[in-house]
Amino acid sequence: MTEFVTVDDGTIAYEVTGEGPLVVLAPGMGDSREAYRFVAPRLVSAGYRVAAVDLRGCGESSAVWPSYSRTDIAGDLLALIRVLGGPAVLVGHSISGGSATIAAAQAPDLITGIVELGPFTRKQSVKLGDLRFGPYRKAALRMAGAGILGSVARWRAYLDSAYPGKKPADWTERLDRIDAMLREPGRMKAFQEMFRSAPTDAGAQLENVRCPALIVQGSLDPDWADPRAEGEAIVAALPAGLGQLEMVEGAGHYPHVQYPDEVVSLMLAFLQAHARA
Repeated sequence: MTEFVTVDDGTIAYEVTGEGPLVVLAPGMGDSREAYRFVAPRLVSAGYRVAAVDLRGCGESSAVWPSYSRTDIAGDLLALIRVLGGPAVLVGHSISGGSATIAAAQAPDLITGIVELGPFTRKQSVKLGDLRFGPYRKAALRMAGAGILGSVARWRAYLDSAYPGKKPADWTERLDRIDAMLREPGRMKAFQEMFRSAPTDAGAQLENVRCPALIVQGSLDPDWADPRAEGEAIVAALPAGLGQLEMVEGAGHYPHVQYPDEVVSLMLAFLQAHARA
């Protein structure tokens, strides 16, 4: 059942299932909490209270906000954790990975661990040679078309690149739901604002994180010419000993959707060590 938490300028939609230590799941841009439809039930079965959230501008959350930065999203997530009675392990995908970094740095009393899935957490630098790398170049062009032109069709094309090989069984239905969401008033503008937001605010907070961090990268993630190198750079920017990188072979930018069993297995080992009731 959808519930809402009111923050400055709007409402954030979420749903909670299960009992036990709190785990908050935040999706990427242009998506909704349904991105965790294969992950949340597995975590509940393992004994966790799971809150799946819609980002500002997405899903059932308010569409129109003054801004959509990673810092803004981090504030929304911390507000939810306070309402639910933290502490929590915070899981963030893509843009929300950067938000998880910020939230952990800003409120160490509320966050006992962060899991970042394909995170955009650092300032990106594109080398000329990277644009010759086929999957990276194709995904970048499709992403740019969606973000700059506000094209739902190009976002669908990007998603096809972002899920190399294995697609979930509900692939076509899920794409149609994302398509319909982005055509609602204000949703595509929110998407474009997120696209334009640089991850510099998250990168600046990496050194201030005080809790353990699990970074999960798909080995075929086309958002980077070298996904492993990106994950290693995030770990290196964290305080020594806090970061851990795990690669999911064959996965693209959505490892938790393509390979939920593998990702949940990694998450459960992390949660057993760091989640607190």
